[in-house]
Amino acid sequence: MAFLRHLLRKLGWYAAAFAAALGLNFFLPRMLPGNPVDTLVAASLGRGASSESKQRVYETYIHEFGLDQGLWEQFATYVGNVMRGDFGTSFSRYPADVSTMVADTLPWTILLQVPAVALGWIIGNLIGAVAAYRRGGFDRGVYLTSLFLSAAPYYCLAVLLLYGLAVALPLFPTGGGWSFGMRPEWSAAFAADALSHWFLPFLSLLLVFIGGQAIGMRSMAVYEIDADYVGFARSFDLPDRKIVAYIFRNGMLPQITGLALAIGTLVAGALLTEIVFSYPGIGTLLYDAILNKDYPVIQAVTLLVLIAVLAANFFVDVLYGLIDPRIRAAEKGER
Repeated sequence: MAFLRHLLRKLGWYAAAFAAALGLNFFLPRMLPGNPVDTLVAASLGRGASSESKQRVYETYIHEFGLDQGLWEQFATYVGNVMRGDFGTSFSRYPADVSTMVADTLPWTILLQVPAVALGWIIGNLIGAVAAYRRGGFDRGVYLTSLFLSAAPYYCLAVLLLYGLAVALPLFPTGGGWSFGMRPEWSAAFAADALSHWFLPFLSLLLVFIGGQAIGMRSMAVYEIDADYVGFARSFDLPDRKIVAYIFRNGMLPQITGLALAIGTLVAGALLTEIVFSYPGIGTLLYDAILNKDYPVIQAVTLLVLIAVLAANFFVDVLYGLIDPRIRAAEKGER
């Protein structure tokens, strides 16, 4: 019951955060300068159309997209549609369905980010724990390298990898999700080609995430090394691998909290990385939508990112409550 109250309290905070972000998600895109319908009319009719034709098409699009309603009425319609899973029709790719556009690009982003988060967290924390335990030159090398990787902006490292491994040394493709002339299909040839395009964006995200996690775990492990249980384990001549495992387990709790914060940063960084590599994920979709002031697509992508970050943070909070007995003890003390 104590843990259930803790869970419900967290769920209430996340629900309030979602409600506030839902409002920002609607109003912020509309603060962009310019009118997206003007761009759409110009693209569909061209310069040779008469002003009367442009006016009729303009009014048709305004009514079609609901922009002739008041702002708060548009917001109420938007919330109602979101609750039904309807994100509307794209402005710039009319009459394309926004949900279909997101569904086509989301798997590419998931395949890019999930492995980067999972492997980056495991590898980074293991490296940080080993570096703190061994100390010396290995520790200094790991610290300096991790500091550089964690401080480097995602797009900068992506540009460096793109130039070094795709331009100077043409080992990988320079961008895209697959080679020209191919189309997505379930075949070994397409999978190998897509993997070659996937590797550089994945590597850029992985390296930055490893650096951040290694720095955090090293800082925690340095304090754990001086703990009594480490000296006790050394007095029994336990193998280093066993002692490092103890240090890793005790330093892992703060790193789980750090994981929740890092996921949000990684999501934002991944969107920029996709733009650098022209990767066909939601980052590139969002970039194109911002350029074209495509409100429905912007709202759908940012809402999706918001839900992913909130869900990841909620999952980490639940996991932290399960593995940290101090939280359960604190909840019992409040009862």
